[in-house]
Amino acid sequence: MNKLKKTLALVATLAMATSAFASCGDDPSSSTSQQSSSSSSSSVAEESSEEESSEEESSEEESEEDSEAEDESEAEDGDDESEAEDEGDSEPVVAKGSTEVGDVSLATGGDTFTVAAWNADDVPAMLEQWKSVTGTSDDKVNFINFDVGGGAASEKYDALFNDGADLDVYFCEADWALKYINDDTKTAPLEQLGFTDDNFADIYSYTDEIGKDSNGVRKGVSWQAAAGGFAYRTDLAEQYLGVKSPEEMQKKIGNWEDFVATAEDIAEQTGGKTALADTLGGMWQVFAASRTTPWVESNALEIDASCQQFADYAKRLWDCGGVTKNPQWDASWYASGQDDSAMGFFVSTWGFGDAILAQAAGGEGGATYGKWNVCQGPSPYFWGGTWIVVNPGTDNAEEAQSFIKTFTVDPETIKEYALSKPEYCNNMAVMEDIVKSGENPNEYVTNLLDGQNYFAVLHENAKKINLNGLITPYDATIKGDFIDTVQSQYLESGASWDDTQIAFMEKVASDIPDLG
Repeated sequence: MNKLKKTLALVATLAMATSAFASCGDDPSSSTSQQSSSSSSSSVAEESSEEESSEEESSEEESEEDSEAEDESEAEDGDDESEAEDEGDSEPVVAKGSTEVGDVSLATGGDTFTVAAWNADDVPAMLEQWKSVTGTSDDKVNFINFDVGGGAASEKYDALFNDGADLDVYFCEADWALKYINDDTKTAPLEQLGFTDDNFADIYSYTDEIGKDSNGVRKGVSWQAAAGGFAYRTDLAEQYLGVKSPEEMQKKIGNWEDFVATAEDIAEQTGGKTALADTLGGMWQVFAASRTTPWVESNALEIDASCQQFADYAKRLWDCGGVTKNPQWDASWYASGQDDSAMGFFVSTWGFGDAILAQAAGGEGGATYGKWNVCQGPSPYFWGGTWIVVNPGTDNAEEAQSFIKTFTVDPETIKEYALSKPEYCNNMAVMEDIVKSGENPNEYVTNLLDGQNYFAVLHENAKKINLNGLITPYDATIKGDFIDTVQSQYLESGASWDDTQIAFMEKVASDIPDLG
């Protein structure tokens, strides 16, 4: 705590130094989303000094940089065309994972196989398929449905453990999974259920990072890859942007500077009545996935340059009407998909049905049902996701192994679930096979998307997500504190970036007092 307080004081006294840092937010050539810097006073001062030196040299190098930028742009255009040509001819992903599993070393022979989750969105369908595959009778299975939001499940799980209740397998959400994955009394290594690295060779790498504890031991595995894309109204896109295909839309919003510029264009054309982005929270969910610095290093909060870049992008759109001011999950959020106040929604795997997009369209027969397409958006991201973990005190280790194997290891049963649920599943080879085969995952969703197979878009984004070394147990709290502070201070109150940064650090210090 003392270190954080000292940092706050130093930042306050270095307001002049950080003004140079603030100026880079709107610079499309700064590539600050790919850079990282500490929020400590020393890194701020060093960055200011480097930028002042850079400014002195810039006039001599300007014409050379302009020429290089043009050459680079032409090369990138050529790369894009080459990638587009190669995409259809690319070799299929060959399955690498093994379906053979070893013996379990945890207790077996229990009377009831108990699975717990915060809601019934996934478990009932999974249990039905698993029972069908294994021939397990209904009276052998118990599903504990807390019927709460994901974040509220943690207290429920803690109560189960405190009471010594029967529990074999339970589900953890991405934002708080590490609380249990890092606790050996709450989660068992999957190797104790006979699984090896070979069994999970085909899962998307970012999901594997979340499933491992701080020592690199795999304690959880997800059956879903919750990658997302940008779903947009095709009629509005054609009206205001002249866009007639997802590929054309992607060219308009393929990076954040283009996304913001396109949003400003739409806002200007509509007098601020139509926003490109559905919510500030949706933008932040996507933008934060591209951080290259973990939120906490050496037990200290890290604020990299992308934080200010996002704040500046958000301000541009907040002020012009390029992003709606609706809160997520509010009735106004869903309505914006039908009343023309929002052109697009950031939607993850689980959100293409009634959870988000179908509801935003008004359901089947709704005002905008069938008037949507999806593209990759400004950057790859995931939103949410659920990890299966096993209670070390389980007395049904064989059933736990079989349940996990059905949805994360066996290609045939994974594919069955992907197409029937539908669910974008966590197996690259299976999803590649589905995408290339052209199999329709679900008529309700594909009709909503005017026949488009959204799995193909999610597949491209899922492959690009990289969380190696970036996950900390504090991520959900810090991300929430950041967007709350940016909205209340930087956007609504007009505070400076320096003051906003200090308010953010104070909020984190209050919410996570263990940080130094």
